[in-house]
Amino acid sequence: MSAEPGGADDLEEAAAVFTTARPRLFGIAYRMLSSAAEAEDLVQEVWLRWQAYDRSQVSNPDAFLATTTTRLAINALRSARVRRETYIGPWLPEPIDTSADPYLGAERGEALEFAALLLMEKLTPNERAAYVLREAFDYAYAEIANILSSTEPAVRQLVSRARKHMASERHSPADAAAQRELLTTFIAAARSGDMAALERLFTPDVTSLSDGNGRVRVARQPIVGVRRVVRFLTAISGSFWENVDVQWATTNGQTSAVLRVDGELYGLLTVNATTEGIDRLLWMVNPEKNRAVSVPA
Repeated sequence: MSAEPGGADDLEEAAAVFTTARPRLFGIAYRMLSSAAEAEDLVQEVWLRWQAYDRSQVSNPDAFLATTTTRLAINALRSARVRRETYIGPWLPEPIDTSADPYLGAERGEALEFAALLLMEKLTPNERAAYVLREAFDYAYAEIANILSSTEPAVRQLVSRARKHMASERHSPADAAAQRELLTTFIAAARSGDMAALERLFTPDVTSLSDGNGRVRVARQPIVGVRRVVRFLTAISGSFWENVDVQWATTNGQTSAVLRVDGELYGLLTVNATTEGIDRLLWMVNPEKNRAVSVPA
């Protein structure tokens, strides 16, 4: 016997369906927006719409919820890109704790690492949606076409273009163990100001990016190239690292260093690493972006 439409049983059933789907919905939203806070808000909006909708007309709740999430995320991404034009300094994805859920609601951890999220910023919203749904959640092309109100051939083109872009700009990534080893070795060398050791860790085009949104004493321009990055790190090796304690967290499927200054959380540091070495230093020191990560006390 079905629950009475609009009754308590019906709402309880709706909540159960939504709760089951929620990890996947959040995973889609986060990969689209690169922000845990914005993804949470979006998923809450999906719940409100699901509550208010005539659910008797929905034959496939999972498809309905995924479609609503993706379409809202496409609209939100367009708005977010406009807002980011006024962001002070480099913009980086908001880190998210993946220690409990390494795949963040997906069957595999695709489109979740910082390098992938940064590359996806250059995709169109529809390309990004198609790529996320296909690569991270293994949706069929026909399903993605329904979600995007498109056709299967058009979706195949979207995914193909996205894959080519991602492949053309991404070097062979290091595995998780190598990434962590490079990060820990880097911190040791940076603390000591060992220029030779730092140079050996980096690829020729290494870039240091600091996301502070105007925070005092945070670099507001990317620092590019081995010599410039090493010079920068050597200059701050004494003053910056003197009072810094380092702990560890798993963010976006990778190891990050949690930096505390005099016991207070300063930010997170991680590296993008390839088989050739470190190609990106990512300093995430905008306080508003570190709230989604459970860091050790």
